[in-house]
Amino acid sequence: MLYFRFTLLMATLSASSTLYAQEQESESDLQSDDANLIVYLTRTNNTKAVASMIHEAVGGELIELALESPYPEDYESIVSQVDEENETGYLPPLETTIGNIEQYDTIFIGFPTWDMTLPPPMKSFLSEYDLSGKTVIPFNTNGGYGLGSTLEVIEELCAGCQILEAFETKGGLERDGILLAIKNERQEEVEADVLAWLESIGYSALR
Repeated sequence: MLYFRFTLLMATLSASSTLYAQEQESESDLQSDDANLIVYLTRTNNTKAVASMIHEAVGGELIELALESPYPEDYESIVSQVDEENETGYLPPLETTIGNIEQYDTIFIGFPTWDMTLPPPMKSFLSEYDLSGKTVIPFNTNGGYGLGSTLEVIEELCAGCQILEAFETKGGLERDGILLAIKNERQEEVEADVLAWLESIGYSALR
């Protein structure tokens, strides 16, 4: 009788342990440190600030996109150039190269809203690399005008990807001379929002 009870107890514990392991595995599907890549484009460092928060929370590799021919520093000049690139469909060549992109399962892509759409350099990245079969997670900073058509462009360029809910927050407004806005108290607010968003899409901070 004692042997039967012991056997039953061990079977129950084993089943519970297996169920717990399955739950933990499910919760950590999006949390494998080595499988995360965070790629971002920044001009006023607001998107960089959010990228750093995500990196601190989930780990992985953090890469800033750079162009072979950088954009001009002058605001009006870059607005004119980006507008022309969007009209013609020109994709500026990237200086940044990622030779091991196949090793990543999840790719966070960060960008500001330019001309109410996805910036040309991020279009270059999504056009250059085959991300089919991967999970793509957008995050965005903007001057208060929202995401524009960025998500529609991402869906078009990321055929075959699983695209999760995007994060967006207000950053600077270069036109008005407001550059890095995500700092001090605002940085703390955005960090709390980032952590809440990560949890909502299936991440728990690794830190």
